Amino acid sequence: MEKEIDEKKQGTSLVLEHKEENTKKLFIESYGCAMNFSDSEIVASILTEQGYNTTQNLEEADLVLVNTCSIRDKAEMTVRKRLEKYNAVKRSINPGMKVGVLGCMAERLKSQFLEEEKIVDMVVGPDAYKDLPNLLKEVEEGRDAINVILSKDETYGDIAPVRLNSNGVNAFVSITRGCDNMCTFCVVPFTRGRERSREPQSIMEEIQDLWNRGFKEVCLLGQNVDSYLWYGGGLKKDFDKATDMQKATATDFAQLLEQCAIAFPKMRFRFSTSNPQDMHEEVLHVIAKYDNVCNYIHLPVQSGSTRILKEMNRQHTREEYMELVDKIKRIIPDCSISQDMITGFPTETEEDHQDTLSLMEYVEYDFGYMFAYSERPGTLAARKMEDDVPEEVKKRRLQEVVDLQQILSEKRTKRFLGQTVEILIEKESKKSDQHWSGRNSENVVAVFPKGDYKVGDFVMVKISDCTTATLIGEAVGYSEMN
Repeated sequence: MEKEIDEKKQGTSLVLEHKEENTKKLFIESYGCAMNFSDSEIVASILTEQGYNTTQNLEEADLVLVNTCSIRDKAEMTVRKRLEKYNAVKRSINPGMKVGVLGCMAERLKSQFLEEEKIVDMVVGPDAYKDLPNLLKEVEEGRDAINVILSKDETYGDIAPVRLNSNGVNAFVSITRGCDNMCTFCVVPFTRGRERSREPQSIMEEIQDLWNRGFKEVCLLGQNVDSYLWYGGGLKKDFDKATDMQKATATDFAQLLEQCAIAFPKMRFRFSTSNPQDMHEEVLHVIAKYDNVCNYIHLPVQSGSTRILKEMNRQHTREEYMELVDKIKRIIPDCSISQDMITGFPTETEEDHQDTLSLMEYVEYDFGYMFAYSERPGTLAARKMEDDVPEEVKKRRLQEVVDLQQILSEKRTKRFLGQTVEILIEKESKKSDQHWSGRNSENVVAVFPKGDYKVGDFVMVKISDCTTATLIGEAVGYSEMN
């Protein structure tokens, strides 16, 4: 659940520039978090070299891939429906089509997909994308192909991702893979493996390439960015076995973030996702020091009850989380904070739920990603805990959390009324082709009349009105970032 799921992006089919010499057609759809969409860009890059161009026409595809998510039941059911659709097309229109499953579901449901249900030709786990050329040969020769081996060192640092469906302004750059935090509700350690970090040099080279191509904002991405630690390669858990020289020259997340801010002063930086017990004060000082590091932290808490946090195997208490929030507000007074919240976790009582609501009021979150608990096969919670909170209670508690968050969001958005804020123009407003849409440093969307500005410009916008989650104003000039 340590992930932001953008509902608007789910099921997006990806398109990239065609190479004249490529003759095969690839249809690739992505579900889940930003990490999955980032991985699809890596896959597209690998397959471009194997003679594939992308298509949005499912019926004409030689190869259909779906990049999957195991975080929520809904995503899994959606992927199953899509696999049924692919196979219907394969049976009736395009018998030569090959179907493959990538990502988190691949690892967990490999035998079901390939052997029991026989609904795919190929299953590829998150660490095996470089093996795609070999797996495709197996499939073309009529054999099922599978590689779901989790790696201790694969970070894809040497592959330049093809930017898919890009607005040319914002990009994700992966800095870590895997996770060592064994939260009882989460499948990520089992589907993406142990935590390892990517070499700083390759990260900086990827950002340089994005800058050269006109991108203006990068989000440093990982299941747990705060525990980024590069000491020459290897798993984070093995750092204690590193040499003295490796330890002395290691790079942690605060240092990486500062390197990015200094090297690219006219580029804006965000990061996601943070884990409360791994967030160090040095990171907060970097955010406060550099104007091009955004005043926004996504800080998942999952519950406001210390007892439930212990059941979830979160490595922090309610009080420790509140202390961290106090520290953020002291060091970065205007920082936006967002949450992930689960209602109805096993054994959750009404008192625990009230603890969650009171924590939300204490923090005053700007926005959040809120879910009713759903049991994920393979997790410790599914194996050891009874899903004992009735569905209607989960939903009622979720609604109360959502309702409170709306009140808090409106209050937090209103703080910008009368202010002039810096906005990076990302796209045309959904509601009006006469307005631009972009976000401020605190991750709040603003819309304003286009004027002579263009996508990718940093502009100063005087805020005169707002909805619960959107600022409305007028541009008054370019910002210094331009």
